[in-house]
Amino acid sequence: MNLNINNIPVDDTYCEAFSGVVTRFIITAKDEKRLHRAAYLSTALPSTVFGKSEGGIETWLKPDETPDGRMGAIVQIWVNDIKNSEDILAAELGWRIRQGILVVPTTSVFNALDSDLSIDMMPPVGYCADGYQTEETRYGRETIVLPLMMGEFVIERYLGMARGVMGGNVWFFCDSVDTALEAGDRAVEAVDRVEGAVSTFDICSAGSKPIYPGQEHPEVGPSTNHPFCPTLKGKIPDFEVPDGVESIPEIVINGVDETAVRNAMKAAMEAAAGVSGVKRISAGNYDGKLGKFKIPLKELL
Repeated sequence: MNLNINNIPVDDTYCEAFSGVVTRFIITAKDEKRLHRAAYLSTALPSTVFGKSEGGIETWLKPDETPDGRMGAIVQIWVNDIKNSEDILAAELGWRIRQGILVVPTTSVFNALDSDLSIDMMPPVGYCADGYQTEETRYGRETIVLPLMMGEFVIERYLGMARGVMGGNVWFFCDSVDTALEAGDRAVEAVDRVEGAVSTFDICSAGSKPIYPGQEHPEVGPSTNHPFCPTLKGKIPDFEVPDGVESIPEIVINGVDETAVRNAMKAAMEAAAGVSGVKRISAGNYDGKLGKFKIPLKELL
């Protein structure tokens, strides 16, 4: 079976994804500058290390779409579904909100995930008001109000938490870095339009391979996927980059469920396939040994 999109070959392979734990919330602010700063700060530093968090901006909201009638953004914060993952997410979420949102003037945070599980935001965020926090009903929601030197910070008391899918991905084999950037940008924009999905790395320049026995520096976590590094041509025996390919961007996708990840992968592939210079489309996996979810690319065509 010959697989292709827009006459670009698509590998008969699959992406391998993982179970994750996610919270999804709304950030609001007085103006666009403050909103963008809080959204980007709180979702910065994606992680390939188990036990650490990563985040992404799902979508931007108009004032009539938010609880307090101000401009907003829906954000997702994730950790891998491992032992004590719910406690890890609460702790990671706390420092991301304290350091990335609370310190940005005029911001507030509201829940955006209906779930049977939730995180009580009093311990990781409320207590930083040093006892001067109050519990109030605002906009029909149970909130914590923290006094600040520039007014107050309002956060909904409980943020929903649920299990979803992390690490969905697609690769684009491109003839140049410029092509890779254009294809990657189009793919990320397409993912941003899929409800429930985020691209936690934007365009990722470094696909990784799992930690392996005898890895020289295991403390760094997953290391570079050397067979697919174009600059190693002629230097390694297991080089796998086709002739004419100079750059391979990876788009990493998390979603509230497998359907969201599949929809986002398909949207990314279709968007990138419209860029001249994209020679092949593929995905990363670990031979099915690590991830719970396996998403064949042919099922998305």
